[in-house]
Amino acid sequence: MSAARSPVAEGDGPARRAGRGDTRGVVRPTGLLDVLGVASVLLDSEGRIALWSPQAEELFGYSASEALGQYAARIMVHEQHLDLVVKLFADVMETGEGWAGAFPIRRKDGSTCLVEFRNMRLLNDRGDVYALGLAADQTTVSRLERDVALSTRIVAQSPIGLAVLDTDLRYVSVNPALERLNGVPAEDHLGRTMREVLPHLDVDAIEAAARDVLKTGLPLVDQQTVGRTPADPDEEHAWTISLYRLEDAAGTVLGVAGSVVDVTEQHRAAVEAESARRRLAVIADASARIGTTLELDRTALELAEVAVPELADVAAVDLLEAVTAGRRSSLGPSEPAVIRALAVRADDAPEALAAADPPGQVARYGPDRLVTECVRTGEAVLVAEVGEADLPRIARSPEAADLLARAGVHSYLAVPLTARGEVLGALDLKRTRNPLPFSADDVLLARELAARAAVQIDNARWYQNARDTALTLQRSLLPSHPPVTGGLEVASRYQPAGGTAEVGGDWFDVIPLDERKTALVVGDVMGSGINAAATMGRLRTATNTLASLDLAPERLLEHLDRITQDLAHSIATCVYAVHDPGLRQCRIANAGHLPPVRLRAGRKPELLELPTGAPLGVGGVAFATTTVDLEPGDRLVFYTDGLVETRQHPLDERLDALLDLLDGPDRPLQEVCDLLLRTLHQPDNSDDVALLIARAQHRD
Repeated sequence: MSAARSPVAEGDGPARRAGRGDTRGVVRPTGLLDVLGVASVLLDSEGRIALWSPQAEELFGYSASEALGQYAARIMVHEQHLDLVVKLFADVMETGEGWAGAFPIRRKDGSTCLVEFRNMRLLNDRGDVYALGLAADQTTVSRLERDVALSTRIVAQSPIGLAVLDTDLRYVSVNPALERLNGVPAEDHLGRTMREVLPHLDVDAIEAAARDVLKTGLPLVDQQTVGRTPADPDEEHAWTISLYRLEDAAGTVLGVAGSVVDVTEQHRAAVEAESARRRLAVIADASARIGTTLELDRTALELAEVAVPELADVAAVDLLEAVTAGRRSSLGPSEPAVIRALAVRADDAPEALAAADPPGQVARYGPDRLVTECVRTGEAVLVAEVGEADLPRIARSPEAADLLARAGVHSYLAVPLTARGEVLGALDLKRTRNPLPFSADDVLLARELAARAAVQIDNARWYQNARDTALTLQRSLLPSHPPVTGGLEVASRYQPAGGTAEVGGDWFDVIPLDERKTALVVGDVMGSGINAAATMGRLRTATNTLASLDLAPERLLEHLDRITQDLAHSIATCVYAVHDPGLRQCRIANAGHLPPVRLRAGRKPELLELPTGAPLGVGGVAFATTTVDLEPGDRLVFYTDGLVETRQHPLDERLDALLDLLDGPDRPLQEVCDLLLRTLHQPDNSDDVALLIARAQHRD
């Protein structure tokens, strides 16, 4: 305790204080002697009281005027101890050896109390002998002794690091626990600042907090700090620090007391818990964001967007080219990897983005490349600290390696995209702005993301392959026709459904007949996928065959109805029209399909009023043929429901929109097709569209 006391508390007198330029005036001395209330009594050689302090007056009850000149033994000692005290006094005066002990005294009011005494002989410059007696209440002395002993033991044996800093924040004392925590002997702390003793800690924050405590008196409790000390220079530890201002009894600030508790295990547990929470949050985010469509490129981009910036600053999703083609791929130790880039995402890293393969590009990565190692082994590849020699094994080319170096790539991680036991490709991750290297936790998170995304990517891959197959089949079944046939100019379009749906069974056909007649067909097989496309092909073939027999439209539909009934679970709508340029007429029969639109010069576009009829495959319902005029220049527009039907609008409203678009100046048929598709067909429409427009020609 004395080490932390100011010079004034150590007995520095007023004269010496003034000599130092202190202008505060005399401050009441403070310290243990004041707490003890030590009484001072000076006796001459005969045992008479020569000097009597105010504390003596308080302890014994006699004023100075009453005590001075009196024999001390008579007013200070109980009668039963008088002989003993006289003998002890004589021994001190004769031998010069001091004496200490406790015995009861008698106070002026007649009461007694136990007093702790210290006696010693004094000599002045003339050789006169005096006895100095110091006395204090024994109860007070015992209490202080217990308090000091308790404090000393607590400080010495506490597992908590304890220190006292002066007002300049230099160490005054440290306990053994703090020696162990800091790895620095106590003597190497004393007189030095925290920065000098522990240069690897965030000293600025701690010292700022200590100055605030000195200034305000408000304690700082359990502030956490992380760093390294000489006790364990290779590992980071965490501590909680509490600071309290020290003051003496007069309120003079003496310094700061601090306690330090090692909470490394709790800190690591909290960090691990936070990492686990972060992983769960990212995985939950990935579950919601990845696989929203069955588009391969979109699914890959969703994975990259989840990874950046939460896990990496740059993310690329690559698939083996064989996998994108629907083949299994296995690489030998010396084989390169042929990889198609699907998506790349970067967080403010233009150089790293430029170094990545752009989406859609196919690149060959040699057997020594890290991404090749990843897809060959099916294991994660981690380079926590990327060095100059690592960049050529990461980049696709020397130029790309230079870009990665300029981007500041310092950590690299590649994890395989594995689904159903097959390695599809890799998720390639780099860090530039994030200063931390990839850790084992990051590897776990990346593997979990890749595993979840790989299933979605595999689903999208197989769906896209199946859809491409169905589209190829469907397009192969659709006709190719000259722009002019018989007495008609014809234009057509087929638009597949949006990317989230399978191909449908919509079709159209233009069939030349005898006598310059032309059959026009538009139909829609209910359902989607390969089966719908195959059914459409069968109905188209049957229609072509029946049309060659020059059957009336209603008779042709009756035959198609019976054929459709023989196709399991098949229903279709269809409009069949036969144009006769000689009669300038069209005979039309409808099987549950939307009515065609007729456009005539000088008139509003109109939906033809036809008997709707039942869809093909229902059976038992008769069909009817309607004859309409079609003069040269008149147009007929046939379409399937995918052009006009939506979930958000009534069908009548959409049909009105179709008529409004067609109500305008005459324009090329190809332009009209494009206008209708561009304006009416919704990109996310789950139905495909067949569109056929015919214009009657002037007869040569």
